[in-house]
Amino acid sequence: MSLKDYILTRILLAIPMMFILLIVIFFVLRIIPGDPVLAILGGKAPQEVIDQKRHELGLDKPIIVQFFDYVGDLLKGDLGKSTLTSRPVWNEIKDRFPATVELTLFAFLVAVLIGIFWGAEAAAHRDGIFDVSARVYSVFIYAIPVFWFGLMMQYYFGMVLRWLPVAGRLSPIVSLDTKTGFFLLDSIITWNWEAFIDVLKHLLMPGITLGLVISSIFLRMVRNNTILMLSQDFSTAARARGISQRRVLYKHALRNAMVPILTVMGLQLAILLAGAVLTETTFSWPGLGSYLVMKIRYRDFPAIQGTIVFFAFFVIVISIVVDIINALIDPRVRY
Repeated sequence: MSLKDYILTRILLAIPMMFILLIVIFFVLRIIPGDPVLAILGGKAPQEVIDQKRHELGLDKPIIVQFFDYVGDLLKGDLGKSTLTSRPVWNEIKDRFPATVELTLFAFLVAVLIGIFWGAEAAAHRDGIFDVSARVYSVFIYAIPVFWFGLMMQYYFGMVLRWLPVAGRLSPIVSLDTKTGFFLLDSIITWNWEAFIDVLKHLLMPGITLGLVISSIFLRMVRNNTILMLSQDFSTAARARGISQRRVLYKHALRNAMVPILTVMGLQLAILLAGAVLTETTFSWPGLGSYLVMKIRYRDFPAIQGTIVFFAFFVIVISIVVDIINALIDPRVRY
């Protein structure tokens, strides 16, 4: 199968996957305990007001009719309106998504730098102190719950040392003219260096927390794959020709080891975008993760459904892009 046919097949398979996901989300939300109308109005609202609100939201219709109405709107690009704010869900996602992307990319950069360089050096010095410390670190950091790690970071760096802010994206006393929603980029575009430093300080703690937790996955994969590549004939032949160990490590072994690792990194990036819920909640980061938690608390069905569909679409797109990159960097990859 050619790459073009493979991409087309993946896109076609994504359609029934998304439809099944829609069915599961839609019906599970309506099966679990909790009434979205009571969550909005409170338990002491008059029955007439409750019935009127339920009619406005279309919740008095048969559940199968609600489902097909939602699917019909979705096919037209309409994610619905939030029952809590009455704003279009797509507008709320657009407002929150840049914060999630900013946090995710920073955490991903931290994880990649630690994983690649420490993993490669650990492979080069197998069973040495560098390797043993890498293995201990990867097991220890992987076992730590991200929310607990975040709380410890907040306590030590925010409360004890007072080096970094413990929550939010920007201090209330700092002004920033937002153009893109990406605060770091906006501060650079507007030459607002005071805001740039403040945004960076807010980003450091949640970004490092999330990056360190996922770095263990990259570190183990880079180490194991690089050790395997260093034992291959082409690495032995390179050393026999007098090529330095560092050149063999980074130009020959690590380069060939990166093909399967790139796949995992791409999927981890997609998972980070869709799953930074605990980190965003811990640090009060105004991204899609904390947005989803808030909407679940208030049983905001359209917002929950729209956010999960958006995340699922993003994961599918990134997985296809990763497959394309793999095929481009390694001609041996065939589908």
